[in-house]
Amino acid sequence: MRRYGSAVLLLLVGGAVLRISLFSELYLRYVQPALRPYLVVSGGLLALLGVVAAVRAMRERNEEHEEEEAEEEEEEEGHDPSHGHGDGHGHGHAHGGPRIAWLLTLPALALLLFPPPALGSYSASREEAQRAAQGVGTFSALPAGNPLDISVAQYSSRAIYDTGHSLKGRTLRMTGFVTHGSDGTWYVTRLLVTCCAADATISKVEIRGDEVDGAPQTDSWVTVTGAWIPKGKLGTDGAWPPVLKATTVKQAREPTDPYDKR
Repeated sequence: MRRYGSAVLLLLVGGAVLRISLFSELYLRYVQPALRPYLVVSGGLLALLGVVAAVRAMRERNEEHEEEEAEEEEEEEGHDPSHGHGDGHGHGHAHGGPRIAWLLTLPALALLLFPPPALGSYSASREEAQRAAQGVGTFSALPAGNPLDISVAQYSSRAIYDTGHSLKGRTLRMTGFVTHGSDGTWYVTRLLVTCCAADATISKVEIRGDEVDGAPQTDSWVTVTGAWIPKGKLGTDGAWPPVLKATTVKQAREPTDPYDKR
């Protein structure tokens, strides 16, 4: 069975990639939607290579089995099987490598059966120093509507860098997962992905307000409605993280695409 190790590994990895990209939307936890076709093609190629490897291994096994049968027939007829065959009985035992190599299939099997969750509070806590790549200046006008749905990244950029104070006087609504600070504060947080999960950066908003009844659980998803509270000097560390005075905090479902849009 060791000869089939590479085939099994290729099939498992290819199946895992196809599962998250072709048969579900789990791929959105790792990459942007535009990269889906590349994942599908990659998964299909890996699965195809696995099938080819399995067929080749099966063919080699059949050939060795036929050689062993031929050698047994020669022995029965009184011929010396060592002539013309070398070490004939060693054909089938040099392939495949050590049995421990099968352990390589475990991560691929785990990915196939149990895809990891989207990045959450742990990843956010490692990105405290990152800021939106936005210079101080005047932003475009916000759309009409009260409350106005806005992304955490958009709110963060405008609160920290907008000299026109476009958030002033508006009722704003945003959705994100909950992270906690060391001093009892809590935040609505989203991770912003440019290409894939490896380049994720953090946007977060500190939530305050008398209407807020305690901090929700870490990594739970909430929708918060409230108003902007100015903080610090624009474009400086004093303005980070921005603050929202909340009037309502409601539990929310994790979106299919958990990452934010700028």
